[in-house]
Amino acid sequence: MSDLMPPTIDDIRNAARRIDGYAVRTPLLESHLLSEQMGARILIKPECLQRVGAFKFRGAFNRLSQLSEEEKKIGVVAFSSGNHAQGVAAAAKILGIKATIVMPSDAPKMKRDNTIAYGAKVVGYDRENEDREQVAAKIVGDSGAVVVPPFEDPDIIAGQGTAALEVVEQAAKSGVKLDQFLCPVGGGGLLSGCSTVFSALSGDTEVFGVEPKDFDDVARSLALGEIQENASQSGSICDALMTPSPGKLTYQIIKENVSDILRVSDEEVLAAIKYAWEKLKLVVEPGGAVALAAVLSGKVDVQGKTVCILLSGGNVDAETYKRALEI
Repeated sequence: MSDLMPPTIDDIRNAARRIDGYAVRTPLLESHLLSEQMGARILIKPECLQRVGAFKFRGAFNRLSQLSEEEKKIGVVAFSSGNHAQGVAAAAKILGIKATIVMPSDAPKMKRDNTIAYGAKVVGYDRENEDREQVAAKIVGDSGAVVVPPFEDPDIIAGQGTAALEVVEQAAKSGVKLDQFLCPVGGGGLLSGCSTVFSALSGDTEVFGVEPKDFDDVARSLALGEIQENASQSGSICDALMTPSPGKLTYQIIKENVSDILRVSDEEVLAAIKYAWEKLKLVVEPGGAVALAAVLSGKVDVQGKTVCILLSGGNVDAETYKRALEI
């Protein structure tokens, strides 16, 4: 059990007010082609169109905007393979806060370059042989900077949950009742926040997390009743989802709110990236495409149902994108 308190629906509503005017209220798109293909009504929440190209800006801005004036002067440190890095760097720039980001040396070049472009200092580490939290802790010890975790934080989770709050509001406005909601899961911040919203506002909606099949720590954790770690920290194209394990808080929330965790292969993800480009006209990164991959590959029965798929990010490097488009 985590010592941290899970965010409530009111916390998520407050987060939505804080990020209003800074984060993009991404649309809820209906794909008639995909709906026809799957025998369902498929809606897309494209967080690849979010500021910094990923949902991560939501949680980062919600967390940083609540720092005290003293904390803002000292600065922040975060550890991330890319999207949380960019989210924190962009939020810090807007709020006038100095940011240092600990990034794995094998992070996609685009994500690293973008993080630096937002004004953050990047410190590299070897994800197989070094612990990113220890690297960050040394920086904190030297500078006193505030750590902004990628997922194990109630304010981060609340910020990420605003994506689902928008989905519920947008669906209601269109007179749509969602049967299923699918989103990627790495450390679990997005899935925790989104599942909290559906639990509070649309309890009949089944919520599914989707992760790479060789990095299925969340699925294994739920199956075994305790947190499991991934054996490796590299080896999937879904760099955004290769966290060591879910957090205590995110695990607790997911365990209570989520129907199931689905697994997809790299090949299925590449096919989903290509489909998003060809049919949806959206650029999606591997980790951001896993929910779409799960639907396209039949990992969940969507027949006759109204389904929302969240595409969590679009920061894909040219080499991976080329590989997807050529399959």
